[in-house]
Amino acid sequence: MLILSFFSTNRMAKHHTTTAPFSGYQKFVIFILAVTQFTVILDFMVMSPLGDMLMKSLDIVPSKFGLAVSAYAFSAGISGLLTAGFADRFDRKKLLLFFYTGFIGGTIFCGLAHSYEVLIAARIVTGLFGGVIGSISMAIITDLFALEQRGRVMGFIQMGFGASQVLGVPIGLFLANAWGWEAPFLMIAGLGIIVALLIFTKLSPINKHLLLHQEKSAFLHLWHTIAKRDYRIGFTATALLSIGGFMMMPFGSAFAINNLGVTQEEFPVLIMIAGVSSLVIMPLIGKLSDRIDKFLLFAIASVWLMAVVVVYTNLGISPFWLVITLNILMMMGIMSRMVPSSALTSAIPDMQDRGAFMSINSSLQQIAGGIAAAVAGMIVMQQDKYSPLEHYDRVGYVLVVISAISIILLFRVSRMIKRKKDINKDLQAEKVKELPAEA
Repeated sequence: MLILSFFSTNRMAKHHTTTAPFSGYQKFVIFILAVTQFTVILDFMVMSPLGDMLMKSLDIVPSKFGLAVSAYAFSAGISGLLTAGFADRFDRKKLLLFFYTGFIGGTIFCGLAHSYEVLIAARIVTGLFGGVIGSISMAIITDLFALEQRGRVMGFIQMGFGASQVLGVPIGLFLANAWGWEAPFLMIAGLGIIVALLIFTKLSPINKHLLLHQEKSAFLHLWHTIAKRDYRIGFTATALLSIGGFMMMPFGSAFAINNLGVTQEEFPVLIMIAGVSSLVIMPLIGKLSDRIDKFLLFAIASVWLMAVVVVYTNLGISPFWLVITLNILMMMGIMSRMVPSSALTSAIPDMQDRGAFMSINSSLQQIAGGIAAAVAGMIVMQQDKYSPLEHYDRVGYVLVVISAISIILLFRVSRMIKRKKDINKDLQAEKVKELPAEA
């Protein structure tokens, strides 16, 4: 489904005069990065639908489960910060392959865990490697694709989010019901091995950034990246976006089952339908993001999401069709924010800073998400394993406030990028004027 949607949308793009078609190799890069993201996202996403099963089988209270989710996020954030200074000093293919191999090992470790403590350790190892993969992928996208193409590219890459729900999560839940909650992690690791082989054999070196001047010290390069004011605005915007998403996600399955009355049999159907909707939406949003103002699209989607979240988090026992409808509407809002915000953020760094910027950006995203998951675990209460969650509506209200602040910050990012493009156009115009004189 992911492949068919990608190629059909790319053929449609060829007939539009304002968007450049992708080459055959670019299609492969998009595909391999999308599948890579699929496995990484699935590894994180599967924790939420397994949440109710984990909380009951390992006798975990909400605060402990929030910590299990945060363990991955905090380790991923720390790993990204530690590697940020080195991110622009190596071939991006080698970096991707190294961290992806470590991610596969950590995922196998999760599948072999048999206690809460071991699971925490396994999630930390997985986060140390998996948390850097997204930033490396973003640097590769920024190196290989023009800004006018990145909306479509991000649309396809972010389809890994929907594909994980359509294919990965339902299959993972089926395996978990049949062989235990450890089984989905082993499935992800098996798929990851195949993807790693494709990266090793088919992806070309990505090292043009190595020709540019680099700081002698990796830590100095990291500090200079953090010190740039424009970069810090982008970092803050990304961190706030992460807080909202991470607060609701960990307890999604427990809320649906214990508060909304969704059964264990209905839950995989709910996840699959929401995922299918995102697969349909993502390519359309990606193309739309390349044709209209990206900030405008983000702002509309944010207001949409804020309204839906308030309604959803205040529901009690509800008809299944209503739960499905609201989940689709939430998915539309989430996806319609992710694509334009990712495309805008990718345009902030200069070429020689892209690896470091993306690593820091991803790290702050993970750390902010870890804090959000831990805080949500302290907000949400549950009297016993089978009672409804309490105070989940407060999590929704916090998301609304954060989303409003995010709109303001991304407006500044959008204005900054437009100013940067105008400066570059002026510089190019000056160079053209100087050419006759040099001749």
